[in-house]
This record gives sequence, C-alpha cells and structure tokens, in this order.
Amino acid sequence: MVLAGVAALLLIRNIYVMMLVLPDEMQQGPVFRIIFFHVPAAWTAFLCWFASLAASVVYLVKKNLKYDAFAASVTEVGLAFGAANLISGMFWGRVIWGVWWTWDFRLTSMLVACLLYAGYVMLRRAIEDPTERARMSAVLSIFAFADVPIIWFSIRWWRTQHPQPVFGSSGSLDPAYWNMLFLNWAPILLVAVALLILRMAQEKQQRAIDAMRREAHVF
Repeated sequence: MVLAGVAALLLIRNIYVMMLVLPDEMQQGPVFRIIFFHVPAAWTAFLCWFASLAASVVYLVKKNLKYDAFAASVTEVGLAFGAANLISGMFWGRVIWGVWWTWDFRLTSMLVACLLYAGYVMLRRAIEDPTERARMSAVLSIFAFADVPIIWFSIRWWRTQHPQPVFGSSGSLDPAYWNMLFLNWAPILLVAVALLILRMAQEKQQRAIDAMRREAHVF
C-alpha cells in the first residue's frame, strides 16, 4: 500500500535524525527518544477515539450501519495505538523511575481507557444481530470517551509522577525535540490511516456476510 510505503520511508528518515542528529536529553539521556513514539501514539489514539465518538453519535441519529463500521474500525486502530503508548511508557518508566508500572493518575486513566475500548471490541464479538450490535457499541463508545479528557487533564488536576505535558511553559521542549514530535507524528498518522482502510474493508466483508446470513435465515 502506498501509505504504508510512505510511512516507512518517513520513519526511516526520522529514526536516522533521532539517533544520529539530535543530541541526548540533558537529564534522561538516550531513553528520552521514546517520546517521539510515545506521545504521537497517544495523540493518534485520542484522535481515533474522538472519531469513534463522532461516528457513534451520527449512527444513533441516522441508523446507518456505515457509521457503525467506521466507528468499529477506528476504535480498534485507536486501541492499538493506545496499547503502544502504554507499552512504550512502561519501558521509559523502567529506566527513569526504576519500575515497569506505577498507579499514577495518568497511567491508570490511560489503562482504563484501553480496557474500556477492549471491552467495546469484545462486546461486538458477543452480539450477533448487526443493529443491536451497532446500538450497544455506539453507547459504549460514547461512555468510554468520557475517560479521554480525564487522561488529558490528569497531570494538571492531580499531583502525578508522570512528567508535565509538552504543551505549556511547565512542559516546554527544545524546538528540535518539538519539531521531531510532529515530524514523527506524520508517519504514525499514515500508519493509522492505512490500518483504518484495511479494517474498513474487513468490516465491509463482515456486513456482506451478515446480510447473507440474514437471507439464509429467511429460507
């Protein structure tokens, strides 16, 4: 796929710059480079989950299963990037904090979001009727998204072990690091779009199978 190829080329270029051009961060050293994947993965997950929320609301209004298919597809893509954010954060935390996990507000709320959206995926597997599956999934998607603002503001609302956000004066970055965050977000977004296109094709096939199953039941 063209998108995947472009993403791979951009990632190769970015990794070269990260490893051989950008200097080590003064306090954290080489491990700080995880930020260039950790943060864009979180941004991508949040964007996907917002898209799922919007599509779920539209489905409840219009009752068109194409919006349900999009919501299901983009939710799974977001879950993959949410998991990537958690896993990369665990490696980062192991080096900086000395532990793989701590029940910090930011980490815990992100884990809760991943569990909620994993529950969304499991719910869809458990309901056979397409209309009922779409309705229940839409409701759960709306409910699950309520955790996303909590994740975003958790390190502002509570005292946490997690570093302050890269936005704002308290969490400002060197311009070179800041630029690389966005430069590396571009290929990560392309990977997300490629996965979404693939997942939408699978949902289209599933809808065709569901239609044939309903026709078979008639006879």
